[in-house]
Formats: sequence, structure tokens, C-alpha cells
Amino acid sequence: MAKIGTFKKVSGEFRGQITTLTLQLKAVRIVPDEAATGNAPTHRVYLGEVEVGAGWPKRGNDDRPYLSLKLDDPSFVAPIYAQLREGDEGEFNLTWNRPARHSGD
Repeated sequence: MAKIGTFKKVSGEFRGQITTLTLQLKAVRIVPDEAATGNAPTHRVYLGEVEVGAGWPKRGNDDRPYLSLKLDDPSFVAPIYAQLREGDEGEFNLTWNRPARHSGD
């Protein structure tokens, strides 16, 4: 998994940045959605005031919680699926993993 972002928890939301070869997004916020019900996302991802993604709580194989995020924008070829996991010293790391391709694709 490649680390593409770092976040800190501030006032109940995550604030940080996302950096890849083509993206340099600062002031990214991952905010709890208090109105979420059922299968709706529990978090919304914002760049400034623009919503660019959503998140759902999950648990890893090690039973540690993380947020599964889907980031999307009309300029993307496809959505980015990432995981926000707690790291060291109160920092949260955003990681991304390209899905395996099937042979013959």
C-alpha cells in the first residue's frame, strides 16, 4: 500500500493533505455525517467547500478500525479507493492500493 496522505484529528474531523504524482490537495477535510443512516456514508470528504468523496467505517484483519474512502472527481479516470488508518503519535495515514488485474486484461 502506498501512503498518499497524512491527517490529524481536529475538533472531531480529520484535516490534512493528499499528494500523488498528479494530485497536490491541501486543506482536505474528512467530516462525520451526523445525518447518515443505513448504508449511507458516515463521513464526507471535502476540498474547501467541494465534496470530493465519502467514507465508511471498517475493521481490518487485525480488528483495528479504519475509514474506507472513495474519492472521485470528473478529472479522474476512475475513483480512488483508500483507507485512513491511525498511525504514530496521533497522525492518520491515507493509503491506497491498486486492485490486482486479472490475466488477459
